Amino acid sequence: MTFIIKLLNGPSTKFFLGETVCARRRSMKIEDWELIGKELAYEGKEIIFSTQTLIESEADLKNINRIIEVVQKNNWLLEVNDQSALQCAIDADIPFISGPSLNIYNIRSLNILISLGLKQWCYPLELSRDTLVDFQSNLRKEKINIDTEVFAYGNLPLAWSSRCFTARFHDLPKDKCGFVCQSYPDGLMMRSQESQDVFVLNGIQTLSGARCNLLNQLSFMEEQGVKTVRLSPQAQNMGQVVTVFDKKRRGVVEKDQEIPLFAIQDCNGYWFGRPGMEYVLSESQPS
Repeated sequence: MTFIIKLLNGPSTKFFLGETVCARRRSMKIEDWELIGKELAYEGKEIIFSTQTLIESEADLKNINRIIEVVQKNNWLLEVNDQSALQCAIDADIPFISGPSLNIYNIRSLNILISLGLKQWCYPLELSRDTLVDFQSNLRKEKINIDTEVFAYGNLPLAWSSRCFTARFHDLPKDKCGFVCQSYPDGLMMRSQESQDVFVLNGIQTLSGARCNLLNQLSFMEEQGVKTVRLSPQAQNMGQVVTVFDKKRRGVVEKDQEIPLFAIQDCNGYWFGRPGMEYVLSESQPS
């Protein structure tokens, strides 16, 4: 489940549901997600059903089409995380939003997707805030009304593979993995020979070893018209993370509480046009 903090127009009422990483993780079926979504919708929440990021088989495509049927039946939104899911959404002629893994690197691509039904987009996590300024300026200039979302906290999702790295670490085949990834709720850390946390392995997904933290950039994002920020969940203390971001959004966080949230390695390099694993101190941030 993805956490969303709304910067503009009050508190968030959106819930993102669904499995986005591995098709073998079937502890929650589509029917289960639908029941949860109906309960949340009954409480007045807006439901977004997320699709898998790496589509590898005909079964995966059938799964997307089943999700689309659920979305259409309940009048929900679909989050597309793969070009195959994008095509399915276009074929079904339904509105959709883009996740962080759907590459949108220029305003022309964004305009094309808007014409095809895109209602909200997630700014690519490896682009800088200067590029965000250009995007938002172009949207205002062309009078395009679309919500922009920024990935603001969590291990950055970098790549997906047909191989399961967690299973391979345990010398297990992917199709007989025993769901060993469940033993690592925050992923399996990969360290360099210098003992630096470089990557986190989450099954077929590779994430950054450091956690992206853009807490002190919320006011800048709001100035640029960013509507929401995405907080990627972690196994421990996620409630505290959401609370700190919410307080910062409302301007009630003391400066010494901002960074770090926890005693872990933070990064924000991409945001400042630097290597992604770097962390730029607030006092040296470019204007």
